[in-house]
Amino acid sequence: MWTTAPGLTLALAAIRICATPLNPNIAATPTIYLAGDSTMAKLSAPTDGWGQYLSKYVTIPVVNKAIAGRSARSFTVEGRFAEIENLLSSNDIVVIEFGHNDGGSPTSASDNGRSDCPGTGAETCKSGKDGGGVVYTFGHYVEAAAKSYVAKGARVVVSSQTPNNVWEGGKFDGSPSRFVAYAAAAAENVGEGASFVDHFRATAAVYLKLGAARTNALFPKDHTHTSPEGADLVAQAFVEAVARDFNGTTPLKAYLKADNPTVF
Repeated sequence: MWTTAPGLTLALAAIRICATPLNPNIAATPTIYLAGDSTMAKLSAPTDGWGQYLSKYVTIPVVNKAIAGRSARSFTVEGRFAEIENLLSSNDIVVIEFGHNDGGSPTSASDNGRSDCPGTGAETCKSGKDGGGVVYTFGHYVEAAAKSYVAKGARVVVSSQTPNNVWEGGKFDGSPSRFVAYAAAAAENVGEGASFVDHFRATAAVYLKLGAARTNALFPKDHTHTSPEGADLVAQAFVEAVARDFNGTTPLKAYLKADNPTVF
């Protein structure tokens, strides 16, 4: 009968011990979580959000937590950033993209619960609707969420909002909203563990390349929400920006598929 030599038995036991993860909270295969508004979220026909198509272009799972109608403020207040934090393992990646619903005046009597306090730092406002609730800036909300994720060992990609139809006025207008700069500043303020992707610039470049007629056809409902075809192109623009180190290297680059299309 064949028997295992004592030395070999010890060696095999050592291999089994070494193969055990040192930290079970570190994801062997990271997951991408998406936090954003309707331009990223799953929508019903005739429109859709770009987050629904990202999984086609990456090699790791994508969990789309974007919700229509949200801003950095309402995503915070509703506990949606916290929900993602509770799901995270070390090495996961979170993409945060807001801006479309963050404008307006929170101090007005018609405060919609989405508008952020104007400013780029620690400024605060009082909501005009509830008589005194504290409202913070876009940067405050995004940075607070990002820092909580980094503290858990996750990586954060702050992405600028997508542009509205840049051909809507009859000629190309790729002027970014102020929230594009705010997103870049938020990533910089978080520092290690955070990076920035200018999704606005990348998508505007796609629309410029397509021209007015083809771009207009991607907006079947309004000037903000695209058709499923358009949402797929917006996802491709994001992925190409990551692949080309548009704004510096992000952790997503290591998980892009090799044959992704070039769209701008």
